[in-house]
Amino acid sequence: MLKHRGFPGRLTGTDFQFIIRRANPKGVTPITRRERFRDRRPADRRADAGFMKALWENFGDQPFERGNLDAGRLSWLFEREVVAAEDPFDPSSYEALLVIDVDVARASFPDAFEDEGDWA
Repeated sequence: MLKHRGFPGRLTGTDFQFIIRRANPKGVTPITRRERFRDRRPADRRADAGFMKALWENFGDQPFERGNLDAGRLSWLFEREVVAAEDPFDPSSYEALLVIDVDVARASFPDAFEDEGDWA
């Protein structure tokens, strides 16, 4: 499992984790699309925006390996702002390649793409 050095471990001041420390000995947690309903808590929305900002700062528009990125956090963005970069895609692989769909991500999280400002 690739460990993304320099990637933030969690959203500052919260328990929303962005990466995992070690591979799951019971098997890889698959990435699945989770529906984001309008009534989600503001803290959850900030976590999504913070994670998108971290993805953008670390990978930009280039494909990246899932590695130690948290499957739960990725699932909130999967098949919308973050899409599979390979075909066939294995959602249960730490080596799976993903890429940011920049147009969708900018529309969903405009603050995550600004150079300045406090997004958290």
